[in-house]
Amino acid sequence: MRFILVLLAVAGMAVSSLALREHYRTDTSPCSINEKWDCGIVNHSLYAVLWGVPVATIGIAGYLLLGALALKRWYAVLLPLSLGALAFSLYLAHIEAHLLGVWCIYCVASLGVISAFSLLVLGTVVNRGRQKRANPEGH
Repeated sequence: MRFILVLLAVAGMAVSSLALREHYRTDTSPCSINEKWDCGIVNHSLYAVLWGVPVATIGIAGYLLLGALALKRWYAVLLPLSLGALAFSLYLAHIEAHLLGVWCIYCVASLGVISAFSLLVLGTVVNRGRQKRANPEGH
């Protein structure tokens, strides 16, 4: 499981890096598809920065941390962190849908990555809990 989680974390870092590139882009965005899909608008909005740090940078750091914890199989630590990241990503999706009225492909991809990551971690934690209850002595 840990290698799947690490691959998802790497994918998350990749899409966050692409979003960060859009944040600093000064020319026309290649993912400016139409009036509903435009990464440039999203990544240049006031919602793209938190305490002076681009949200995409926070995403890169977050996915790096999640990947490192997955390598160590620290699933009990991963669960609240990944669910918190999922909640933040859902909040950002709300901003895109209801405040900006435009979507970023990279942001939606990141939402997909953190959703899959969180579900896999949740499943792993639940499964390990069941195994411990079924075999409390560890045999």
